[in-house]
Amino acid sequence: MTTCTTVPETRGELEGDHAIETLRETGRRRLALDSFQRFRAADGFSHSRALAFQLTLALLPALIAVVGLASALEQETFRRVVQDTINALAPGAVGDILTEALKQGSSSAARESGETALTAGGIAALLAGTTAMAQVQRGANRIYGIERDRPTPFKYLTALILTISAGLLGLLSAVLLVGGAAIREAIGGGATFDVVWAIARWPLGLAFAVGSIGLLFEVSPSRNQPEWSWLAFGAGVSTVLWLIFMGIFVVYVKATDSFGATYGPLAGTIGVLLWSFLTAVALFLGLAFAAQLEAIRAGVTETSVEPRDRG
Repeated sequence: MTTCTTVPETRGELEGDHAIETLRETGRRRLALDSFQRFRAADGFSHSRALAFQLTLALLPALIAVVGLASALEQETFRRVVQDTINALAPGAVGDILTEALKQGSSSAARESGETALTAGGIAALLAGTTAMAQVQRGANRIYGIERDRPTPFKYLTALILTISAGLLGLLSAVLLVGGAAIREAIGGGATFDVVWAIARWPLGLAFAVGSIGLLFEVSPSRNQPEWSWLAFGAGVSTVLWLIFMGIFVVYVKATDSFGATYGPLAGTIGVLLWSFLTAVALFLGLAFAAQLEAIRAGVTETSVEPRDRG
């Protein structure tokens, strides 16, 4: 069984200009292949599966919390925007199970109060999100060749901070990129607003996505990371891969009936897990790209090594 070679620390000395220079010298094809090899050596698919499970556990109570917030604010329009965003983001069976979570949140809010649904769903989502961010840290360390994680209290405190910061930025990005049309219809406005919104939401949404992923890249590994301008290259790779994966997934679900026929009543649950898994793979592949780029800059060309060779 192999493991990743350790990426030497640069202590913030590398910036975007250095990344461009290294990329040109190395070549995009070679770097892409080496990054994938680093991802595999770090057992990236196993870390992606674990992260997908945690993301699923965080997603459903988060929807219940959102409905509770809408009920507490007495904003039915807000709830409709969430529903339209779900329909755009997760079609077919995936959207059905998320819609059920939305209905559950509505029922809880109706039986008790919006504040209760908001509190219960929010706490559950925060706990699951914190666990998910702890898994991101574990996967990031293995990709950089770090075998030991942070001490447990510090690890989960960092995970909580990432959930509140990077998690919120990621959520805003998904809402803008995928649910932008639903938001525009809910807000209303004239033709000028529609044009401005249609143009502005894309760079804004992409900026939120790159910012969220860049923050994860900066904080998750237990090491001193390069400057943000360097990490932005890996974050950009993750963002592009996520958009490609989601596009393929949406086309597959909409164009074929085999997904629902194959999994039957479990199609919604499987769909959410698959959606989360693709998201996790995109994240870790981008991180592997950033790590391998830094490794090559430091003169480390090998991506993996046998455990006995580590001394």
